[in-house]
Amino acid sequence: MTYEIQKTDDEWRAQLSPAEYQVLRRGGTEPAFRGEYTDTKTVGVYACRACGAELFSSETKFESHCGWPSFFDPRSSDAVELLEDRSHGMVRVEVRCARCGSHLGHVFEGEGYPTPTDQRYCINSISLTLKPAQ
Repeated sequence: MTYEIQKTDDEWRAQLSPAEYQVLRRGGTEPAFRGEYTDTKTVGVYACRACGAELFSSETKFESHCGWPSFFDPRSSDAVELLEDRSHGMVRVEVRCARCGSHLGHVFEGEGYPTPTDQRYCINSISLTLKPAQ
């Protein structure tokens, strides 16, 4: 896929910290229960840390107790890209920023959370920047 924001690997490495680069550009995962937004209740919008695209609203964030921030829906249907992920011996759905292609996390369905969509967008804190409401 061609993304609106395109940079070379060297440009991404210069912009992002090593930990951010590992998650956003290499598809890594931050350790559970250590991310800065796991338990945040601040009202605002969560944007892609790599490109600033607005991805999720605090209004759709919920407590899943899984160790990473969870949302039941993206801010808009075209904010994220969903891709089949067959890594680690399982089939999952990867969530990427639709603007720059950065890895955000995964989305799961049918887990029984009391949310309107029955989905859990399990997103790495390090892939997000919270913009508090004014």
